[in-house]
Amino acid sequence: MTSGSLQATRFAPQDNAAGVDSVLLGVFISLLMLGLVMVFSSTIAMGDQDLSTNTSHFWRQLIHVVLGVCLTVGVACVPVWVWQKLSLPLLAIAVLSLIVLLFIGVEVNGSRRWFSIAGFRMQPAEFAKVAIVLYAASYLTRRQSEIKQFSKGIVNIAVVIAIMGGLLLMQPDFGSFVVMTATVGLMMFIGGIRVSHTLLCLTAIIIAMYFMIITSPYRVERFMGYLNPWADPYGSGFQLTQALIAVGRGEIFGVGLGASIQKLYYLPHANNDFILAVIGEELGLIGILLVIVLYALLLHRALAVSRAAELVGRIYAARLAQGIGFLLVFQAVINIGVNLGALPTKGLTLPFISYGGSSMLVCCIAIGLLFGVDRQNRTGELKKGGIA
Repeated sequence: MTSGSLQATRFAPQDNAAGVDSVLLGVFISLLMLGLVMVFSSTIAMGDQDLSTNTSHFWRQLIHVVLGVCLTVGVACVPVWVWQKLSLPLLAIAVLSLIVLLFIGVEVNGSRRWFSIAGFRMQPAEFAKVAIVLYAASYLTRRQSEIKQFSKGIVNIAVVIAIMGGLLLMQPDFGSFVVMTATVGLMMFIGGIRVSHTLLCLTAIIIAMYFMIITSPYRVERFMGYLNPWADPYGSGFQLTQALIAVGRGEIFGVGLGASIQKLYYLPHANNDFILAVIGEELGLIGILLVIVLYALLLHRALAVSRAAELVGRIYAARLAQGIGFLLVFQAVINIGVNLGALPTKGLTLPFISYGGSSMLVCCIAIGLLFGVDRQNRTGELKKGGIA
């Protein structure tokens, strides 16, 4: 056994070669189960409003979960090198879908983010985030020798991010733009770009985001509502104040599962963007800490799987695992920060927990890629003629 193999063993659970990462699997199942319970709880009263059964949202979410798990298994069974081959075509499809969305997308609350097909809505931005991770992993693998050169290593991928970011902002979808940019930025940093280049890019991004905020009246209103939500509790600060009331009511141990008051039409989007506030109200600080621990474990296992792949020379697989971990956890961090008043309000779901078909399916695809890298690490799967 080589020294790389010996080192890689330290980063994987003690399962057999045909098994899976037991911790990662446990986190995945725990998030899905917690999500189903909280979607049921947060939507139980919605039937009184639309005259449907009180469990309709739960059954839809259960269908999303079942389809998502099937996608996870299917994606995990695809050799990792296939995703590397498909990274550019998938990126092109993602960009094309974002362009088409601007013309035929469904507009809701001033945002054009959804396709409506046979009564089902799909959000292309969710798929675009995974597509950019697949492409960034491939780019960092192909440009290993050039990554420290600004003109060759950074400018090219910056153009791709700018194009996708521009299309997202035209919807507008500032939250997805932030998640995508931060994920690729972290991948680039871990991939080996110079610290000076990192600081330069970070400065440019902060300046760009500053101008995006001050030139958009609704973003300025959101930011001011974030700074002092109680100044306008029935206007710009309404969502945040209601979320903070929910979390405050929960205290340490919560008011009890199903006993939330804020979900009864006080807290907007209680079943998706602000589902963590309902968790805080019903399960208390303990429930919020449980969610944070689960995402921390997800990131830990993603980085461990990445490290095991890199030690045996599978650079693309390593970068892909890193990107998926950053993508899922960074989105979770933003959602948690918004619910707790630490960040301005953004329309981002809590991965695997929030209600929504596009989000659930894409998150399951993403973690399927992570399971696929783990499977390759265990089986020693090779690309035709070499290491994937």
